[in-house]
Order: sequence, then structure tokens, then C-alpha cells
Amino acid sequence: MVPDQVEPLLERFAGDAGRTVPLVALSAHGSLALGDYQAGRSDIDLVAVVAAPISAAQREQLQSVHAALIRDEGLADKLHCAYMVRAELPDLARSHVTWAHGQLLERPVSPVTRRELPLGGLPLAGPAPAELVPLVTDEELTDFIRGDLRDFWLPATGRSRLWLRDIWVDLGLLTLARASVTLQDGRLITKREALEVLAGLDAPAEVVHDIYRRRYEAHQPTSQAWRIRRARLARAFVRAGIERILQAPPGAG
Repeated sequence: MVPDQVEPLLERFAGDAGRTVPLVALSAHGSLALGDYQAGRSDIDLVAVVAAPISAAQREQLQSVHAALIRDEGLADKLHCAYMVRAELPDLARSHVTWAHGQLLERPVSPVTRRELPLGGLPLAGPAPAELVPLVTDEELTDFIRGDLRDFWLPATGRSRLWLRDIWVDLGLLTLARASVTLQDGRLITKREALEVLAGLDAPAEVVHDIYRRRYEAHQPTSQAWRIRRARLARAFVRAGIERILQAPPGAG
């Protein structure tokens, strides 16, 4: 079920996008599809399957569609959408036109999202994701997750200033927890479930509570002293966790 807070936004977006590109299907993934959506805090992650490549003129129109949504609709600044060409769906490496962080860019749709869509994607228009998106193999999923930890997150733990920001603390710990579960048994878990997993991984309890509070409770100011301490704890935990995973044989989690 689509939460009431976002239903008008999604209805308008589906209509506007459908008049701009040859829309085959529109689906949600992430917290919106998995039942962990928090209005104003969670992203609204969408995938649109289109019948043909998007032209330059259509790109300009899409830019206008998203800009108008942000101007007129609450929560639209959190909306991200990848436009995947139907004929290109089997190609994991293919980049797709994507609206994210206030701009149009091109990037692949990750194997994690591709695994999630057929299993738990929320259809908003057209056929369900399982009818369109090929399911990635366990090997493809494992290779991607280990590579993401090795090539992106591990180097990021060496950049201390990044971890003064809430987003890096949150995504760093939650990504590690979700990766641990997926590599161990193939399951994809929500961010709420990831917070529970972190306790079993001996994550710093005060950092886990800080993430929970900001995601699920009323906002409270964060002192600079706590940001510095939190950054140190988060970086050390994430680095150690990634090193543990990468030292284990693939499939061991």
C-alpha cells in the first residue's frame, strides 16, 4: 500500500512521466516498497521501465517535470527515478537516465535494486516488476556488494571529515549491516531490521541509538562534540566490519 502522504505525489508523477516518455511500468523500491517509509526522511525510490531510449527533447521535458514537482509538491525533493529501457534490462552494466539529487544523470541500476524489484517492488503503474526485470544471480549480487564495500566504503572510512555528517554515519552502518545479512543468506532487509542486526555485530550502542532517534523519533540538535566522537566510532566500526567481510571467503558473509 502507498502511504497517504505520498499518494498524490506519485499519482501526479506517474501521469506527468507517462505523457513525457513511453512508460511501460512504474514501480517503487526501497523503504516505500518494504514498509519502512518515514515521510520527510526516507527517499522515494522509483524505477520506470520505458519502451524506447529517451531522446534529448524528452530529457529536457523530464527535467521540467521533476522541477515542477519539487516546486509544487511536498516530499518531491526526495523522489529519485531511474528510467530503464525495456530492451536493455538484462544488461547489468548499462547506465540509465536517472533523476537523483535534483539533477538528471546516467548511472547503472545496482544489482541490489534489481534483486529487490522482482521480489518486493511495489507496482504503481503497468506490469509488476517480476514480469519485466530479470532476477540477478546470487553470484552477481555477491560480487557487487563485496566490490561496493571494497572500492567505495572502505576508502571512505579514511576520509574523516565525511563522517561528521549524519548521512555518512547512517548509510555507513546500515549498509554494513544489510551487506552482512545479504552475503550470509541472500536476504534483503530494511533499515529498521538493519538497526537490529547492528546490535548483534557489536556496533557502538550510542551510535545505533543516534541513528534510530533521527530516523524514527523527533529531531533533536546534535552537538559538535558528539559529532566528532560519533564520527570516530562509526568509522572504526565500519572499517573493521568491512575488513572482516572481505577477509572471509565469498558466501561466508
